[in-house]
Amino acid sequence: MTQTLTSNRTKLHDSSDANLLNHSNCLESHTTTGSNWLSGFRLIAYGLITIILFPSQIIGLLIYPPLGKLMPLLHHKFSASVIGLRIKTTGHISKNNGVLFVSNHLSYFDIIILGSLIPGKFIAKSEVAKWPILGLLAKVTDTIFIKRQKNASRLQKKLIKQELEKFENLILFPEGTSTDGRRVLPFKSSLFEAPKLANSTVQPLTIRYTHLNGIPIRYRDRPFFCWYGDMKFVPHLITALSLGVLNVEVKFHAPIRANQFSSRKKLAVYCHKKVANNM
Repeated sequence: MTQTLTSNRTKLHDSSDANLLNHSNCLESHTTTGSNWLSGFRLIAYGLITIILFPSQIIGLLIYPPLGKLMPLLHHKFSASVIGLRIKTTGHISKNNGVLFVSNHLSYFDIIILGSLIPGKFIAKSEVAKWPILGLLAKVTDTIFIKRQKNASRLQKKLIKQELEKFENLILFPEGTSTDGRRVLPFKSSLFEAPKLANSTVQPLTIRYTHLNGIPIRYRDRPFFCWYGDMKFVPHLITALSLGVLNVEVKFHAPIRANQFSSRKKLAVYCHKKVANNM
């Protein structure tokens, strides 16, 4: 009897591993053969959403600011649905205004995910403004562009402080780059001075991609949707859009007051631990 149960468990375990292996093999084959019809459909749908909402966003930026805040939220919500992102949240989003949201960074999908949940502006490196299409979209959604040079850090802190004092919510990826998700890189602490100067709320959060087409994601699957290193954007995007359905969990950790910490570095370390411990 014991041998039979053990044998059954082994078969079940082997069957599960075989299913996961077949899933990964299918994904590897997928990048070669490609479901180009799905990626094409999603690109067209995303383009239509953008074209339809674009005029309202311009009007919002120029004439009616509340509309300018609503349109990016709607754009990202519709885009998440079309792209196949199924988002689950845990914890509570701070109801305060002028919050600095701090997150890990895995993919360009992170922007759509957080943009669909948080009414706020993204903080991005200045190079993004020069990117074709994405740079234009970032500008239209009122992204704050910052330079990485040390001699510009004082100006960047002042700019972010002013935005927080105007009760604007801001979203920051303090790793400074996207990763494959094996670990959360140390947070660059320089911009954490701004919420301290503004005495604003900081809320760390963790993004986790959990399932692909209903099957738990393994490390070998991550390069299909995580964008990092020297990966070429267009080929990667076409593959990512053709994968199917991605399940994502976003955990919002308890918000804190920046002035609880004696230095920006201690604030950055605290946020890093909260984010990394929930990966």
